[in-house]
Amino acid sequence: MSEARVIKKYTNRRLYDATASRHVTLEDLRKLIVGGEKIKVVDDKSGEDLTRQILLQIIAEQEQFGTPVLSTELLEAIVRFYGNPVQEVFTRYIEQSLGGIMQQQRVMQDEMARALHTPMAPLAELARQNMQLWAQMQASMMSSVKPPQPVPPAEPKPSPSTRSRKR
Repeated sequence: MSEARVIKKYTNRRLYDATASRHVTLEDLRKLIVGGEKIKVVDDKSGEDLTRQILLQIIAEQEQFGTPVLSTELLEAIVRFYGNPVQEVFTRYIEQSLGGIMQQQRVMQDEMARALHTPMAPLAELARQNMQLWAQMQASMMSSVKPPQPVPPAEPKPSPSTRSRKR
């Protein structure tokens, strides 16, 4: 997997993308993550990893200003799991569930991309099958209406009177 993009957080709370050499916002980081980038946020002075805190800020911002993903009931349940003996199990369950959803989404996107890449392929195949059936039907119809082949005339049978004359 690719290296995480390093984001430095300065004491003035500004975030700096070392890869792009520019200051970024939480929204910029959200777009990077949505685009598939991995990020690692570090404190500029201490080198402390601040990635979780920044990700939580991004989620809080999205929950506040966007359409919430986390319902009040779900947030309450999450709060109840902190310090609970099954907290670790709950964490693994959420990670695996989201991983499964993301995998299904990738498969669906791949299928849609394949279908959109060649939108005429199913129609072309259907047309080919229809032409094949049409040709078979024509051949069947033509064989039933072919004019009969002329039968060569049979030699006339000798009549009894002509038989007696030959003797």
